[in-house]
Amino acid sequence: MSIITKIHNGVLFQMNDETVLMEAYGENCIRVRSSRNSKISDERWTLLEAEKCDASVSVTEEKGVIKNGILTAEIFNQWGSCRISFYKNGEFILGTHDEGDPVTKYEHTEGQNYRTQIIFDSNEKEHIYGLGQEQHSFLDKKGCSFALKHWNTKSTLPVIYSSLGYGFLWNNPAVGRVEFSLNRTVWSADSCYQADYLVFAGNTPAEVLSKYCRLTGHAPEMPEWAAGFWQCRLRYESQDQVLEVARKYKELGIPIDAIVIDFFHWTEQGNWEFEPSLWPDPKAMCDELKGMGIEPVVSIWPTINPSSKNWNRMNDGNMIVRTENGQYSTFDFHGLQTYVDLTSPDARAYMWEQVKKGYYDYGIKTFWLDEAEPEVHPQQFSNLKFHIGNGAQTALVYPYYYAKTFYDGLKSEGEKDVVLLTRCAYPGSQRFGAVVWNGDIGSSFEALEQSIVSGLSMGMCGIPWWNSDIGGFHSGDIESEYFRELIVRWFQFGVFCPVMRLHGARLRQSSYEYRHPGILEPSGGDNEIWSFGEKNYPVLKELIQLRKRLKPYIINSSKLTSQTGEPIMRPMFFDYPDDETCYTLKDQYMFGRDILFAPIFRQGQTERKVYLPTGKWIRTSDKAEFTGNQTIVCDAKTDEFIAFVKEGSEVLEAF
Repeated sequence: MSIITKIHNGVLFQMNDETVLMEAYGENCIRVRSSRNSKISDERWTLLEAEKCDASVSVTEEKGVIKNGILTAEIFNQWGSCRISFYKNGEFILGTHDEGDPVTKYEHTEGQNYRTQIIFDSNEKEHIYGLGQEQHSFLDKKGCSFALKHWNTKSTLPVIYSSLGYGFLWNNPAVGRVEFSLNRTVWSADSCYQADYLVFAGNTPAEVLSKYCRLTGHAPEMPEWAAGFWQCRLRYESQDQVLEVARKYKELGIPIDAIVIDFFHWTEQGNWEFEPSLWPDPKAMCDELKGMGIEPVVSIWPTINPSSKNWNRMNDGNMIVRTENGQYSTFDFHGLQTYVDLTSPDARAYMWEQVKKGYYDYGIKTFWLDEAEPEVHPQQFSNLKFHIGNGAQTALVYPYYYAKTFYDGLKSEGEKDVVLLTRCAYPGSQRFGAVVWNGDIGSSFEALEQSIVSGLSMGMCGIPWWNSDIGGFHSGDIESEYFRELIVRWFQFGVFCPVMRLHGARLRQSSYEYRHPGILEPSGGDNEIWSFGEKNYPVLKELIQLRKRLKPYIINSSKLTSQTGEPIMRPMFFDYPDDETCYTLKDQYMFGRDILFAPIFRQGQTERKVYLPTGKWIRTSDKAEFTGNQTIVCDAKTDEFIAFVKEGSEVLEAF
């Protein structure tokens, strides 16, 4: 037996050992929470408050029904278990799986927490996109399974878009797993108080993503400088080196908009300040860079250890991530480290206070938030103790609070434009100006292919501002022909990414001269555009010039993103949802509303197939015109790329 009760905009379902609350959460959206506990928690995590809506709710002894716009949900008792079905415009789209035992499975872990699993029926014709980023080449996640956890190169955003026209958000920051198999879909949390998910519908992918952004927040408009070219390397060792590179770019007439000061410019991990012997006058450095029209960006790590001058205050104030068992260390890198517990309001306020004194007061207002997962070894999240709870139940939300720390701090100083380069994200990170990149990937053509999938997947998770290290991060040999071909192809891809940033730990050549022998983290090999051979230099320079000409288009796309939630880099089906072919394309995409880009990502490749959807298209290289609804073969030598513009678009003039 069960008890079904009508409440405002929802249904409360109660039966032995389970309580379920199903309610409208803004128009065309239904939220479901279920628990073995008798009380449902009101914790929203990173969700915004629900928008008002006029849902229709009806109940009988057998079932409850919510009709909310084009979305309807039914909940009923079948064979001693709660069953839920969702319909869009009257057609079935999603339902819990009937195995003759409870749909939601609970296994007690500790206290009021349970290992929780919800099983849904699978539709073999369904395509599934999103879920964040990691290193694989599957844009369509159907048939795949994934761990719900973060690590370097993996950023889990537990939200998906279905080709059936709905979105699904697993609103649970617990570590877990998801499976999109042919016979069932399974979402699971290793330990949680309750299951919590939202289903939201729309008649187009744009409508669904717009709804998601109204649930978790829109990205702000990107400032003009951030749409340009960012120069970065591992790493600039001193103030003099940063200025030398910036001056040379300007002398050569290369438009550079940002330069990044990477890690270990500080005195100690947990001291957010410049090492004075190598960075004697940060304000003068920032003033000169800004005078050249270059935004200084500084790397932040949230690591801390007992040698930090901030350790005692933060340790005694319970501002660090602790362990449930054992000593403080969660990460061994130049000594045992732990992390600032940025889920704590006190820790966020104190860290920003130090950052303000160490960087902001010198003129730095753009930050690179590294180690954002946070990276821990071994990955025993249940051993982490955060202000908001045990890591098994809360670990995924850390990057959200990391970005919030700096967003709130900068806003408190009156800053209007906030840009935060971060290695990890969670639903809602976008509203803090998060520019996510896909971590320390390899310098290979395989990594380039995977980066295309990463960027498109993140866009479908509401993270519109994304980038990768141009050239990859690890082990690039700047004197090899392999890398010199790779860097050009990656630069071409970088032009058509929301943010264009050159970075990497290049191999040091035998002739490399150490500028500061004996320092803790010496620089890698050279990584400026003149470093990759005389043949490549003019090619890369022209690509940066092209990026400059595309800035007005990118900024306009940014404005649309902040208004509608549409990503600038998006899969083909986003703009052509009625074209079945577009759901199968994973390596060409739309860049804004008018540009189709088809990257080359194979060594030695000089041609590829490109599918042109309905309409008329103009190739940017020779202005040749093509009619859509066909697949063509395009040639592109190493110094050429493949892009098309919709007929009539003014952006064609930029090429």
